[in-house]
Amino acid sequence: MSSGSGTVPVPLTMPDLGVAFPGPFPASPHTVAADRHLRRWAAERNLPVPADELHTLCGITSQGIARAFPTTDLDSLLLAAELFLWLVAFDDTHGEMNAAADPAALAGHIDELTGVLADNTPMTPPGPFTAALRDLLARIRDSATPNQYRTLTGHLHGNLLGLLWEAHHLNDPTRVSLHTYRTMRPLTVFARTLTALAPIALSYELPERHGAADLVDRAESAVARLAGWVNDLASYSREASRNPVPPLSLPTLLMHERRLQLPEAFTTAVGMCGEQAVAARALMDELSADGPSQFTRHAQALEHIVHAFIWHIDHDRYATP
Repeated sequence: MSSGSGTVPVPLTMPDLGVAFPGPFPASPHTVAADRHLRRWAAERNLPVPADELHTLCGITSQGIARAFPTTDLDSLLLAAELFLWLVAFDDTHGEMNAAADPAALAGHIDELTGVLADNTPMTPPGPFTAALRDLLARIRDSATPNQYRTLTGHLHGNLLGLLWEAHHLNDPTRVSLHTYRTMRPLTVFARTLTALAPIALSYELPERHGAADLVDRAESAVARLAGWVNDLASYSREASRNPVPPLSLPTLLMHERRLQLPEAFTTAVGMCGEQAVAARALMDELSADGPSQFTRHAQALEHIVHAFIWHIDHDRYATP
């Protein structure tokens, strides 16, 4: 694939991560209810997403969250689904190629949302995404401990900064080194926000100061890297066919930095996903090695989040138009 062709000339094989994460993946019994609820909620919040896109987005979000949190109660599932739908809808509406055309506009939106995260009083009437986030955070605050709330809002802030970083590189992804991309990709895939939601949705608390803090962070980071790379592979054909510029993603940077053709780069990325899956599994096993504990519950939550990202590979959202 040439750097500006916008085409995908060969079929691309997705990674098989069944060795580290064998299926079938459990899902919440509330999946259908979550889908219906998300459609109503998005309409009530006036999220500016076209109806056909919203239908697909609510479907993938409800099913993904149902696999990320298969055992949580309905209310917690719906709140998690609303937040994740909000994130993806904001990215679709104000991020991606819209942001590449006008990063300053995205920066303005992010400044407003950062004020919400800081609990500042808005100076102007809030737009739909700002109003929706303010409502979501108020309800999350009622469900979370102070430490859980700080962790979650910290990751949301990181997501917003990641989207702004991404916007500045979408028009020329080859300016980004592979090392930098591997560092930044976890901020733009939203997996760490899901790992921060897990203790809230599943009603457990990780101690603020504990000997396993580094292990927890390494396990969550491994999950975020895997989620980002899996998403890169799932969405590559769709993104490459829709835009004249290659996607800012793992295969593109492997092609550029290692002088590979697309099939070789994709095979390399698939192998990296497999290795990352094994590494993530090992960290989860280590986290739960001491028997039943809050860390065991967190390890299981991380596993289910990985399930959700693996599941979404074959969703229609990533079909080539």
